[in-house]
Amino acid sequence: MDMREMKVRQGESTEDVVTGSIEKVTSKAPSSVFLGMAIGSMAASLTLKIMGKDDWALFVGQWAAPFLIMGNYNKMVKQHGSDSLSRAA
Repeated sequence: MDMREMKVRQGESTEDVVTGSIEKVTSKAPSSVFLGMAIGSMAASLTLKIMGKDDWALFVGQWAAPFLIMGNYNKMVKQHGSDSLSRAA
């Protein structure tokens, strides 16, 4: 199958109301918020590790990657819209 045949064309798909509502709110946050949360979770993890709370340090330290992924998603929504209809309207 050719990759061009698998492409979603404008108007073929839509996002639900919940996704659109969440993206309207989160797209107002600058990318630096997500980067700051990731760096903050790493700093908190280091602090917890120094305090000897290894389990909590690991738990909090694992938040950095999801924050960066959410920031990346947020950036893509700002640049491209959440679905093809958001650009057509």
